[in-house]
Amino acid sequence: MKKPSSKIRDEIAKLQEQLKHAETREAERIGRIALKAGLGEIEIDEIELLAAFEELAKRFRGGQGAANGGKKGAGGGNGSTSLAAGATAGGAGEA
Repeated sequence: MKKPSSKIRDEIAKLQEQLKHAETREAERIGRIALKAGLGEIEIDEIELLAAFEELAKRFRGGQGAANGGKKGAGGGNGSTSLAAGATAGGAGEA
């Protein structure tokens, strides 16, 4: 009835590999979007950029329950662009 530890270790290894692939896909997706938004051309400290991404994530996590479709379609693109522009403007002024 119980699984031997070797089988559990094998399952953990498979799940870790799946997680690694999922994180890679997500990173590539976010990276492509960031490049399209022009973030690759802006000189900004990684800490400031991370803070801006955290604000963006917080903003969209907070609004997920209410109007998911509306935020993604109409406001999603504009919100992320304006936040990125605001983050870079602050970064350029401080740097």
